[in-house]
Amino acid sequence: MKMLLKLRLFITTKKKIIAFKKSFHGRTSGAISITDNNKIITKFNLQHKVKFIDYKNLDFLEEELKKQDICAVISEGIQGIGGIIDPGMFVFNKIDFLCRKYNTIFIVDEIQSGYGRTGLFFAHQNYGIKPDIITIAKGMGNGFPIGGVIISPKFKPFNGMLGTTFGGNYLACSSGISVLEIIKKECLISNAKKMGEIFINSLKEIDEIKEIRGKGLMLGVNFNFKVKKLINFLIKKEKIFVGSSLDQNIIRLLPPLTIKEKHIKNFIIRLKKALYFLKNDK
Repeated sequence: MKMLLKLRLFITTKKKIIAFKKSFHGRTSGAISITDNNKIITKFNLQHKVKFIDYKNLDFLEEELKKQDICAVISEGIQGIGGIIDPGMFVFNKIDFLCRKYNTIFIVDEIQSGYGRTGLFFAHQNYGIKPDIITIAKGMGNGFPIGGVIISPKFKPFNGMLGTTFGGNYLACSSGISVLEIIKKECLISNAKKMGEIFINSLKEIDEIKEIRGKGLMLGVNFNFKVKKLINFLIKKEKIFVGSSLDQNIIRLLPPLTIKEKHIKNFIIRLKKALYFLKNDK
């Protein structure tokens, strides 16, 4: 009970949150307030006190934490919409160290980067850190709507602490259990790592590509031109769905964890075809 009271006091007295530039955490009120996109933020969301900082400016992060008014620091495991930006070993370990030093909650959003996508169950496991809170969804239900929160044992739960209209939905829970069983049975996490390496090596053969970002099957392909026409061509002509990002030169690749080498070869063929067509289209 003492721990619970301390947690409530902590949250009510420390009211600000630090998020990172180019972040995306969702579209509900609280989540959108820590999403760095002015196009989707309304005045209603601005009631939350949030400060966006750059991953490269961790000295500023410490200066903010010293003020003792920061409730939490939140980061994606790998930024998705931001352009597949991996904060990396140094950044994650520094954030983790500073949060512990200044008694601040460290939240890692693994909604897009979790559930085996990067070759480990969570992206942050690449860096040996232990966040206080981890958010999960997307891959949890293989398309069925389900989300969850993993909370450190230092936060004492109580009956009714979390609740939603559809919370504890039996079908969603059954879907979530089935996904975990299949991931384990079919070795999909190790497949993501293996196929990711094949994907990266295949993409390196394409001259128009400047840079390949990410890990496993969460990849960002940086071209030397804006990719809007390329994305449209791939979808409409080649029936290949790829994602966009805030960076107009990057396409996001988030294929299913069941992908095989033959699928990657097919994608590369269609990508080269699209690039050739766009280059020679007058």
